[in-house]
Amino acid sequence: MKSKPVVMNCFSTVHTSFIVNFTFTNNVTILTGDSGTGKTAVFSFIRECMAVNAKLLCLNYLDYQKDIKDIVSNADGKLIVIDNADILLDDDTRKYISTDDRNQYLIIGRNPKNLFATRENLFELESKKIGEQTELTMKEYL
Repeated sequence: MKSKPVVMNCFSTVHTSFIVNFTFTNNVTILTGDSGTGKTAVFSFIRECMAVNAKLLCLNYLDYQKDIKDIVSNADGKLIVIDNADILLDDDTRKYISTDDRNQYLIIGRNPKNLFATRENLFELESKKIGEQTELTMKEYL
């Protein structure tokens, strides 16, 4: 599934010695990869920005008891970042996300089932040292 981003084309932030620099090519971006590659760290850096950027909505394991579909269906004009998506997203919510044209999604997890994802939606983290800092970007997965 390829559709243009509806909220933002890029997102950048600096956190201590890390630079997060993401360019979005799709409305639903799935960030996947092995454990320990920095996906949850990136989520925490983005979550810190939620306090000053009204276009961000971040959900993770702390939201496990909440109705995630209700939360995302009531959002409008947000980049919704979901960590631990394999745990948080049931099939009904995944199907809703795949057709939502009011919000954009960065889904962190390993299971793209029912998100109607293609190779164009799958990315993994890439890190590069720039002096004393590490820049984290997304590169195509596979």
